Amino acid sequence: MKKRFGIDIDGTVTRPDSMVPFLNEAFQLNLAYEDITEYDLFPFVNVPKEDFTKWFIETEPLIYTESSLAEGAKDVLEKWTKQADLYFISARSNRLFDVTKDWFTTNGVLYNHIELVGSHDKVAAAKKFAVDLFLEDKHDNAVAISEECKIPVILFNTPYNQDTVPESVIRVNNWQEASSWVTNWLAENPVAIK
Repeated sequence: MKKRFGIDIDGTVTRPDSMVPFLNEAFQLNLAYEDITEYDLFPFVNVPKEDFTKWFIETEPLIYTESSLAEGAKDVLEKWTKQADLYFISARSNRLFDVTKDWFTTNGVLYNHIELVGSHDKVAAAKKFAVDLFLEDKHDNAVAISEECKIPVILFNTPYNQDTVPESVIRVNNWQEASSWVTNWLAENPVAIK
């Protein structure tokens, strides 16, 4: 039986800077990716919260359609399909399922399952699908999943997730580092034959 990997989509499989051009254009800003030092984007804009929320909901399909793959993600994920089932677990709303599935098809990213939970709390989904490890970019998600599911979580380093992490959360800078860590982890945690 293969291992099962839980994998976030936005900022993990997609480039974490994907939102920046949309924010800059919509709100006449001049933000660089490095300026995004917190996950919540509202503090970076100059409009009321309701206006920002409305803009985000209306723009989400376009953002997700146009988000670029993170460098190296496709090759690593393709390699992992031989060793694990890939369960993509995202905070996206289920109303974006078709957009999400189309993005996977367009970008040639293989998957076993896509779960859009509609909130940032992914612990229940990680437990439901009994994932053996998780890949994430949101700091508090990584910590909660690691601690509540008792599994390792790979956290992709970004300017917005720099708080300290427990030992079971492993920071990586790119997909090559993630692949290297997973290769070692798989060697130490071989698949049980049933």
